[in-house]
Amino acid sequence: MVTLAERPCAPCRGGVSPLTPSERKSYLVEVPDWELRTVARRFRFPDYRAAPAFANAVSALAEETWHHPELVLSWGYCEVSLTTRKIGGLRESDFVMAARIDALAAGPPGSFWLPPLPAPRWVPGSAKG
Repeated sequence: MVTLAERPCAPCRGGVSPLTPSERKSYLVEVPDWELRTVARRFRFPDYRAAPAFANAVSALAEETWHHPELVLSWGYCEVSLTTRKIGGLRESDFVMAARIDALAAGPPGSFWLPPLPAPRWVPGSAKG
């Protein structure tokens, strides 16, 4: 069986019906940490720099698939919401994108999306190292 993350994420051209509530629930099985108000999830991080780095990685994925989520950033979290605006509801591609974002978040952050910490700044009056 092909997982959601392995399926194509095709842009919606309109003219299709949104998923029914039972169809949405069947997709939610593969992305259980997501909520069904749209399809949304809050990803938590140990510090501030990880949240925008993750958002940048999600934005690169969004451009690649032409499926653009709403992102909300704050200290230690990035909230991602997906919906297909052209049809005013959800379709399979929203769940495909959720699964791909989960896969992105599950990877080790230092491996590809978290930038290194900047060098400590010298503050006037402190000892120079």
